[in-house]
Parts: sequence; structure tokens; C-alpha cells
Amino acid sequence: MTLHLVLVEPAGARNLGSVARLCANFGVAELRLVAPRCDPLGAEARQMAVHAQAVLETAPQFTDLAAALADCGRVVAATGRLEGAPLPLHGPAAALDWLGAGGGGAACGGEGAPGSLPLALVFGREDRGLSNDELLMAGRLLRLDAGSAYDSLNLSHAVAVVLHEWHQRHSRIGARLGPATGSTEPFTAEAPRAGAFPDPAARAALEAALGDGEALLLEVGFLLPHTARARMAKLRALLQRAQPDSAEVALLRGMVAQLRWAARRPCPPNAPH
Repeated sequence: MTLHLVLVEPAGARNLGSVARLCANFGVAELRLVAPRCDPLGAEARQMAVHAQAVLETAPQFTDLAAALADCGRVVAATGRLEGAPLPLHGPAAALDWLGAGGGGAACGGEGAPGSLPLALVFGREDRGLSNDELLMAGRLLRLDAGSAYDSLNLSHAVAVVLHEWHQRHSRIGARLGPATGSTEPFTAEAPRAGAFPDPAARAALEAALGDGEALLLEVGFLLPHTARARMAKLRALLQRAQPDSAEVALLRGMVAQLRWAARRPCPPNAPH
């Protein structure tokens, strides 16, 4: 499975360097940065990355989250919210089991089967996390539990917890050691078998289908410009819960194209209105 870790507008250079080191520790294929608010190649980031400076040097940058996820299939986004999230919240075990349940090989972060889509873990801004629009680009939302007195985790600490859980559940060494360090017992987590479920369509294809649908619904008057965003968010949430695969997204786009053709076809003179 090819795993990408995506940071949206990271502001702390030391946090960013620490995350780069974690990517190297746990074999993440690529660190992707969305509009970083600090210098990824500055002294502070490099100092915290230690021997993982190459991760910073090769990290691609994107203007928005949609671009960073365009080639990805399964996406899990981390959020600190307890209420108001646009999709159901899951603990690390359930979210990461789902993330690893599609096609691909068994190695943590390594190359998957030919044609398999990359997986993505998304973390938001240190000060305000991810917006609803950004959370709706994920198939699952992951929340880490912490003490009620102060339940906000530092960004790099949250990444460390999630990547360690991913490594334990999906790497070969995690399967050998089991959930307790040094244990000789077999790993008993009931994670879905890799390849057990069809991979969802690439994010770019789903975004294109949603764009086609929004344009048609505006054209026929089902959507109005001032309410389109809220209603499309509900449609996006529906599709994210369904996680359609490539063939299903192609079917949706074909339906939209045919409906657009029918809506624009001149009405016969004697046709009933």
C-alpha cells in the first residue's frame, strides 16, 4: 500500500520537521504539503527532521487539498471535533482498518499492486484543523481520544500516534510482534483483508463528477446559487459514505451527461408541457 501523509497549512516549522521524521520512521511514501505557512526547508524544520531532511526536500506542495488528493483513493482525515463534523467519527482502529482494506501489498507505506491507488492520511492546521469542505474529501474521519481537561493534541504527537497504529495494524513486523512490544502472540486485530473491498475512485474523478452534477442542477433550477454550496455538501457527504468506485463514478457522469443532453434538447411543438 502506498501511503501519503498530507498536512494542510502547517504553521510550525518544528512540528513540520518532526512529522517528516515520523514519515521516515514509519515508511510513509510521501509527505505532501498544502499551502504551508512556514518554511519547510528552514533551519528549525531541518533540525527536527534530523536524518529525514530528504523527506522535507522532496515534499511536493499544493495550493489546496483537492489537488493534493487528486490521485488518491481511500482518504482518512483527522479531526479534533466531537460535534459538528459532516461525517461520522471513528477511532483509529476502525478508520485505519478501512484505509488498509483496499487493494495493495502488505508492506506499510510500500508500493502496492499495479494500478492500486495511493492512500492518504490528512491532518489539518494546528490552530483550527480542517474545514467542513476539507473533511468532506475523506471517506472516514478519525478522532483520537484524550483527557477531557485538555483534549487538544500537538500536531506531530497526533501524527505519531496514528502512524504507530497504522504500522502496528498493517506492517509485517507489527503482525509478527502483536499489539504488545516483544509479545510472541499473533497479532489479533480483526482488520479487513487487503483487497477485500473495491477501491473508491480517485479523488479527481469524484470531484469532476460532483462538478458536472452541480453545473447540471444549477442549469435545471434544482440548485440556486445562494444555496448550492450547502446542498452540494449534503450530496458530497452522501457519496463519501457510499465511496463509489471508478465504474460507479463513470456511471454517474454518464447519467449527468445524458440528462444535460435531454434538458437542452428542443421540445417538439406538440409535446405536452
